[in-house]
Amino acid sequence: MKLFNFFSQELAIDLGTANTLIIQDGNIVVDEPSIVALNRSTGETIAVGRKAMQMHEKTHDNIKTIRPLKDGVIADFQAAESMIEGMINMAGSRRKFFTHMKMVICIPSGITEVEKRAVFDSADHVDSKETYLIHEPMAAALGIGLDVEEPIGNMIIDIGGGTTEIAVIALSGIVCDQSIRIAGDEFTSDIMNYMKRQHNILIGERTAEQIKIHVGSALHELETPPEDYAVNGRDLMTGIPKQIFVAYTEIAHALDKSIGKIEDAILKALESTPPELASDIYKTGLHLTGGGALLRGLDKRIEQKTKLPVRVAEDPLRAVVRGTGIALKNSDRFSFLIDRKSV
Repeated sequence: MKLFNFFSQELAIDLGTANTLIIQDGNIVVDEPSIVALNRSTGETIAVGRKAMQMHEKTHDNIKTIRPLKDGVIADFQAAESMIEGMINMAGSRRKFFTHMKMVICIPSGITEVEKRAVFDSADHVDSKETYLIHEPMAAALGIGLDVEEPIGNMIIDIGGGTTEIAVIALSGIVCDQSIRIAGDEFTSDIMNYMKRQHNILIGERTAEQIKIHVGSALHELETPPEDYAVNGRDLMTGIPKQIFVAYTEIAHALDKSIGKIEDAILKALESTPPELASDIYKTGLHLTGGGALLRGLDKRIEQKTKLPVRVAEDPLRAVVRGTGIALKNSDRFSFLIDRKSV
């Protein structure tokens, strides 16, 4: 058996719009931003992940940085392949000879057949011999320790970078789901637009991301408010760089509309839930995972809207990849994995 393990490589990949995580042998070996830097003239990969992120929005004409995934799916096929290959190489020595590579990759629940095909093709290009797909809400449910095979309804709300996945899970399947393309990236662009409109200051994606982390809030009143955050950007009136301070209440105002849309999608999913499962959800509550779950006061706001208990997962950023890792270990047991051969 040990000899077979030497000739096989098993990877669980959470291919996210904002971050890509890889689990090998039960450990997270890669946790990097989903971005790649390419040489414009040769098309050669210069950097992947964190190094490429440092170059983002700071490049000259000869280098371009690409985020290959948009709204949870592959938007730039070649860049996605370069990124996946670069990250698999980061995961450790690739056993090139006689290697049987097996992968489980997680995908949004609202993905189309064409988008699914693109994920399989990318896996083929990095020599995966056995590829399985798992839907994000299902992976998130496994990752936070829910027993998905039981006849009990659980509602998962996974707020990632590109999509928010809302699903009711029971008996190893997704009973009803809502997948909307409003999530972390949309929050970032809301902050950029707000700074432009309100303060006449132009900021980049990375700065907006930092604002979201430091003073992002879903509520206008927090019990333990964060300190105001210093923002550096370009003054649109004078063209000169300047600094302003931003309070969490302003960011709550900027994100209001997008969070409202997520709330509507949650209510829509609850409306289409069968009554027996709805009674389970009343007892089990809603489970919040993904990077968006870290937004201050979001659980309280959803609680106020739905009048249901909301639980934030212990490590929401890694819940999906942990679940993907569990699915990889038990790929023969779980019927909800989509195998390459059957698509």
